[in-house]
Amino acid sequence: MLFVLSAPSGAGKTTVAERLLKTCPGLRKIVTVTTRPKREGEKEGVDYLFVEKGDFEKKVREGYFLEYALVYGNYYGTPKEQVLRNEEEGQDSLLVIDVQGAKKVKENYPEAVLLFLMPPSLEELRRRLLSRGYGRENLQERLQKAEEEISCARHFDYVVVNDFIDKTVEALRTVVLAQRHRRENFFRELPLKDQAVLQALREGKCPTFEG
Repeated sequence: MLFVLSAPSGAGKTTVAERLLKTCPGLRKIVTVTTRPKREGEKEGVDYLFVEKGDFEKKVREGYFLEYALVYGNYYGTPKEQVLRNEEEGQDSLLVIDVQGAKKVKENYPEAVLLFLMPPSLEELRRRLLSRGYGRENLQERLQKAEEEISCARHFDYVVVNDFIDKTVEALRTVVLAQRHRRENFFRELPLKDQAVLQALREGKCPTFEG
């Protein structure tokens, strides 16, 4: 399965995603390609795949991305090959992108599960952005964008308020586990060894529901 985690800038999606990956075996992060400069502490191939604008645009023409978007003057894109490789290896994927990217993923990959991380309040979001050192002009732009993105939450499959990080991560972990046990996902994988049970699932008749 492909899980897509979105949130306004400053809502904590990167931190939450890191914690979620540690508590959910079988869930792998999709590393996004971006043209923005590397920030202090970020690692190539771990946080992002950093490329020049020309290289990014070449990959667009080659159909390399599941989706891509221009955000605050920089390109971000999701490599198809990572999602396909995880599918082949029986692993779920976690993609951490903005609302614009989430919409495109859903259009191209309808089975994707969209998760929205909601800030507890706009004032708290403002405080978090200030702590990152954004200036007044940039801050107002991001807060305005955040309000627009919050209005998009109603189009997501699940919404979790990121107030206390432990509760937030546990809520998202519960969603991932629940999705793995949905009927269609269970029958796709059939994680069973008992042949009698497998035969009953595949070939048996259910008089209660099927008459």
